[in-house]
Amino acid sequence: MHMERLREFVRDGVALDDAIARVRTTSVFTTHTPVPAGHDMFRMEQVLDCTGPIPEALSIDRDTFMMLGHHPLIDHDTFHMTAAAIRLSHRVNAVSRPHAAVTRHLWGSLWPDRREDEVPIGYVTNGVHLATWMANPVMALLERHLGADWGARVDDPQLWEQVLSLEDEALWRVHRRLKETLLVHVREHARHSFARRAQAADQLVGSGVLLDPHALTIGFARRFATYKRADLIFEDTERLLRIVTNPARPVQIVFSGKAHPADDLGKKVLQKVYQATRDPRFEGRVAFVEDYDLHLAHVLVQGVDLWMNLPRVPMEASGTSGMKAALNGVPQLGTVDGWWEEGFNGHNGWSVVEDPAAPDADVSTQAAAQVYHLLERHVVPSYYDRDSKGVPRAWLQIMKHAIRAAGLHFTGRRMLTEYVRDYYVPLIVGDSVADVPPTG
Repeated sequence: MHMERLREFVRDGVALDDAIARVRTTSVFTTHTPVPAGHDMFRMEQVLDCTGPIPEALSIDRDTFMMLGHHPLIDHDTFHMTAAAIRLSHRVNAVSRPHAAVTRHLWGSLWPDRREDEVPIGYVTNGVHLATWMANPVMALLERHLGADWGARVDDPQLWEQVLSLEDEALWRVHRRLKETLLVHVREHARHSFARRAQAADQLVGSGVLLDPHALTIGFARRFATYKRADLIFEDTERLLRIVTNPARPVQIVFSGKAHPADDLGKKVLQKVYQATRDPRFEGRVAFVEDYDLHLAHVLVQGVDLWMNLPRVPMEASGTSGMKAALNGVPQLGTVDGWWEEGFNGHNGWSVVEDPAAPDADVSTQAAAQVYHLLERHVVPSYYDRDSKGVPRAWLQIMKHAIRAAGLHFTGRRMLTEYVRDYYVPLIVGDSVADVPPTG
């Protein structure tokens, strides 16, 4: 888009330097991933195949054009799309606080005379649309508790403090209803799949037909990229078996998601998880629900008891699935990265801490051990500790804190407000000259 705008300005008679300035002063660039594969690079021949003779259209030679997309640490014959976007934008932002630090490290070479902490890249943490992801029964419960106009007061921090005084029994009834909706959906999905002969009889157990409505249910649904580590929970199979098959306090895990068609390593992770669902030792307590889509995403984040998110630090730019779950009172167990680095407050879930500089194998082993410990010592006991009415009082407090934190800090409304206040309005009023890297 930046290049096309440059071309149009030059076509209309604007000098190139002035055209670059005009594009910069009206552009904000948001970078979304620290994963190198997420940043496109192209040879000059590939660029010309897509754009035609764009250097000639800009009245510059090819070397000058390539410098607009030059990355100092990559050869001069490669046009780096992210480098070009940064150079042609007035402001650049990451999508969470830790992602901003990672991004400054990744792109600091574009500002060779700056210390890393002086690189002008800020952040706006992602948020999710409340009305899309909060289940209707949860919204109805909040309406009864907070008043019919609560949706117009979501910017008021005091509103979310009142969530902590929700009636335990009422919240538990709503959650149990949503959990049953999830399990019915999973069973119906398996039935229809079997009827279409898309699944053999020996695959049905792994599709979730034996899931127990009374067991602690963990959800994990996302893109199956290697850094997201869907298979981390299987690091110590024997220990996991003891957790999930405990007859007094059973645990079950529902997986869903897809791998990118070109991501062979991600496909292998998915295959590993899928094979675990067919292991009879798990007694049907590990399930993979196929055909992941928006509807399945809704029932999962609304109906599980616990959300699991275990990306390799610092590879998670933000993540939003845990935010969606939290809006429904579903706590998260996750590594301290992305949004969870900001979102975890000690009351709304559990955190797994790891050293970003340690070798991957060591980190994964240590992270898995933390996950097992948290499940054994904290998560499972909290969930199954019931009073005489069968209500898990301590667990419900965690659920309330999950709703409070998500509503207060991680909605799309908050995100949009920050973009407008910190990025769009300053651009409109022309607050300063763009602090951009050189083109050479």
